[in-house]
Amino acid sequence: MQYSRPARTFFTQTLLDWHRNDNQRQLPWKQNATPYSIWLSEIILQQTRVAQGTPYYERFIEAYPNIIALARASDNDVFRLWQGLGYYNRCRNLLHTARYIADKLKGVFPTRYDDILSLKGVGAYTAAAIASFAYEQPYAVVDGNVLRLLARYFGITTPIDSAEGKKQMAQLAQDLLLKEAPATYNQAIMDFGATVCTPALPQCDECPFATQCEAYKKDNVSLLPIKSKKTLNKTRHFTYIIWESQSKIWLQKREQKDIWRGLYEPFLIETPKPVTMKKLSALLQQRGMTIDQLNEAGASTQKLSHQTIKAQFYTAEVDDQFIDSSQAGIWVTHEDLKKYAFPKTIVSFFKKNNYF
Repeated sequence: MQYSRPARTFFTQTLLDWHRNDNQRQLPWKQNATPYSIWLSEIILQQTRVAQGTPYYERFIEAYPNIIALARASDNDVFRLWQGLGYYNRCRNLLHTARYIADKLKGVFPTRYDDILSLKGVGAYTAAAIASFAYEQPYAVVDGNVLRLLARYFGITTPIDSAEGKKQMAQLAQDLLLKEAPATYNQAIMDFGATVCTPALPQCDECPFATQCEAYKKDNVSLLPIKSKKTLNKTRHFTYIIWESQSKIWLQKREQKDIWRGLYEPFLIETPKPVTMKKLSALLQQRGMTIDQLNEAGASTQKLSHQTIKAQFYTAEVDDQFIDSSQAGIWVTHEDLKKYAFPKTIVSFFKKNNYF
């Protein structure tokens, strides 16, 4: 689809005027930006709001001020710092890429867009952000904020999650990009979408685009952008048993290709639906585990992107030989629990019950 030159010119000039005069958004990675700081911030902010991600970025920069320091860190230390952010594949990709750059590229971050794009965990958006912000290369960023602003301003009704919509938006974003100042333009369009043209309650009455915005003129701002696909959400039922022996808790590391891989958790039984105490005892007996008493310790719900985890918790005092060698795990004192990285569900339980 073609858009008139006046409409595109008005858009770019108005956006840059707003950025110059009215953009008050301050982000720590904007200051003295380096390829490492931009990459780190973008990986942290994938699937994460800026308000939530910023403290994590600051802690990471303090702990690992450069990519070599991050590459030499232990997996557990990095996961511990990441704890609470979720989407732990990002953390695994972060470590993989840091070590690849440190070991294979002698610590030098790639400068070519295609080389940046080839890094593990880096997609088109992140590659464009690094290329433009770190190297002033003419690549347009296309994130949710950008998609929303473009769909509303130009009145685009093609679903943004369709192949046609993705191609259309990517081309339009690239056409609008100010090639002489890509970093400034990209920062402006992202900040505008995040602070003015927001998903809910956009500031249309104060928006400098209002007179030319197709969605505003047609009173369908709330309908754009359009998505065609609905995300299916499944519910999983986790029953955790906190085996305790002489002030120690038994933990296992999640190694399978699933959520929370690389994190620690107590003994787990997953079932298709919630289990009763009687059913749980039977399941334990099937595993050769017989105990005198299980104590109910609470329940919680954690919503992830495509699934909901409903967890039940039980505690039981056992002998430290209760868990046989076929169960790969470790006994950890209460004092040492903070040295391990856990999913948010487990962290919340431990804090609520004063384990740390």
